[in-house]
Amino acid sequence: MISKHKILNVFGENVRHYRRKLDISQEELADRAELHRTYIGMIERAEKNITLINMEKIANALKVKIEDLLKPNNNGKKTN
Repeated sequence: MISKHKILNVFGENVRHYRRKLDISQEELADRAELHRTYIGMIERAEKNITLINMEKIANALKVKIEDLLKPNNNGKKTN
């Protein structure tokens, strides 16, 4: 992750974690979220500041809540 904005790094790390947990490619996630494959890669690398609409699309495609993608320092793991 390369962004100076922590939230972009956290979001990208969590997207990558949940995508890998589902064992799907960036291309498959992009198809499920109706987004472009390269856009997913840019999000995972924290190169894009995405819209709330696209955040919701990604969360739905990953079958998680938006807040799960925003939790810092959890590396995609849910905390109790």
